[in-house]
Amino acid sequence: MRRALLLAAALAALPFASAGAQNAYITADRMLDVTTGSYVERPAILVRDGRVAEVGTQDRLAAPDGVARVDLAGMTVLPGFIDMHVHLTSRHDQRGYSSLGASIPDQTVDGVANARKTLMAGFTSARNVGADGFADVALRDGIDAGKVPGPRLWVSGPPLGATGGHCDNNLLPAEYNDSSPTVADGPWPLVQKVRWVHKYGADLLKICATGGVFSKGTAVGAQQLTDEELTAAIAEAHRLGMKVAAHAHGTDGIKAALRAGVDTVEHASFLDDEAIRLAKEKGAWLSMDIYNTEHTLAEGAKLGVLEESLEKERQVGGVQRESFQRAVKAGVRMVYGSDAGVYPHGDNARQFTRMVRFGMTPIQAIRSATVNAAEALGAAKDVGSLAQGRWADLVAVQGDPLADISLLERIPVVVKGGVMAKDERAVKP
Repeated sequence: MRRALLLAAALAALPFASAGAQNAYITADRMLDVTTGSYVERPAILVRDGRVAEVGTQDRLAAPDGVARVDLAGMTVLPGFIDMHVHLTSRHDQRGYSSLGASIPDQTVDGVANARKTLMAGFTSARNVGADGFADVALRDGIDAGKVPGPRLWVSGPPLGATGGHCDNNLLPAEYNDSSPTVADGPWPLVQKVRWVHKYGADLLKICATGGVFSKGTAVGAQQLTDEELTAAIAEAHRLGMKVAAHAHGTDGIKAALRAGVDTVEHASFLDDEAIRLAKEKGAWLSMDIYNTEHTLAEGAKLGVLEESLEKERQVGGVQRESFQRAVKAGVRMVYGSDAGVYPHGDNARQFTRMVRFGMTPIQAIRSATVNAAEALGAAKDVGSLAQGRWADLVAVQGDPLADISLLERIPVVVKGGVMAKDERAVKP
């Protein structure tokens, strides 16, 4: 009984209505239609059972009797954002050897806190790409059940990779015999691991095609899985109905993953002309985390990031931004992926300004985190736009985000499933 009372008290203290979906009539000064890139003046959104039932204007769509009215006067409404590359169970201040002290229960608790921060930042959906012990599966299910606040999650569980690769555990010496449970070598062992993560609830597959910045002893650009291994793992994931995200910094690994049919390439730092051509030809999406290099180089040393990793970040950051510019100019399909967890959760939106600085228009940057991300998830009928049948997930800001994209770093209002998750307006009606 005491535990039940404590849980009830904790839920009651959450700064949002935790009772699930609701019916509502939401109005604002204007709404950004992310598909057309134009504004709808004096919009009205009718919500039933947490989904958008109808969208119109206030002079044409009246409020039915018996629904809650939410007047976002003076505000601009947009769809809730989608971050396609987060690590909710990771902490930016546990890097290098300090990360060895984080147990799976520790990581799960951190995930609960970080999920809330992500939602409060306006990201009503997210794709978690890598978590020990299926902690992200538990987090997803807890959010769906209304036990804890957070974004709608698509999760990978533990990522797959080669022995000694970016997805292995490389910090301890040989006498500890420490290895990731998802390490496999050869096509058929990797197929078995794909089936294993699917068995335990992963929505998608995360696979490490190249070395990485934060893995000890890996060359950041080197391909780590053979073409045959990538092809086998990706084909099996697709057979099971799973999308595949490939961690790939290096040119050869990027191209190998694209040829093997990967759905999204994460980081995509070293792009050449052939890689850009392949991405367009295959219809793959690039998820390029072009903000976090600033945090890593400014704060990484004091947070325990290995000097080896800092040096790799120095090699990658500038080149990745150049690759981003070239990919945008070439018309490659892009989604918003921040790599939050490498830098503080809740700061996810800081990447919008960098995407604009390095070649995107504001509406392109916003689309990367809305309609593009929803399509890449295979969830365009559920999230990514404020249209009939989608979840009533939205954010509101004061001002014009197409004129000042930095407004998206300060989100005062978040609605998820028609429920007010955050309301920090200075003046409320």
